[in-house]
Amino acid sequence: MPINESLCDQFSRIIGGESGFAGGKCVSTINRNEIKGKILRKRFRVTSSFSFESLNVRTGKALCLGRAAFLQTEVNRFIKAIRNQGIKVSSVHNEWLFEQPRLIYINIEAVDKPLVFARKVRRALRAAMNKQHSSR
Repeated sequence: MPINESLCDQFSRIIGGESGFAGGKCVSTINRNEIKGKILRKRFRVTSSFSFESLNVRTGKALCLGRAAFLQTEVNRFIKAIRNQGIKVSSVHNEWLFEQPRLIYINIEAVDKPLVFARKVRRALRAAMNKQHSSR
């Protein structure tokens, strides 16, 4: 089923990112502007992205994925928070050589209702980055 723009906008608003479409899926991108990333001494933008696709009209569930960038000190808090909400961590890795600061990328996956997934992600991101939790 095609994903409507309103659902994608809600998904992104909950996560705190910018919404868009890529390859028929809804993608929400978060810029980590507070991290002044550099590769080979050149500035680069540190981003995380979360998406959903293959929405089932009957169940309201979709394949929900994420690729998030973290400082090393944030990794364990995010993994604990995301796993406690039933989302699978599919990989933990670095992507670059010679980047400053050292970044760790975590990929996550779940079959869930997109807005429920978005709320879980938001809670885990806040836990990882020591932000206040909201009841939303």
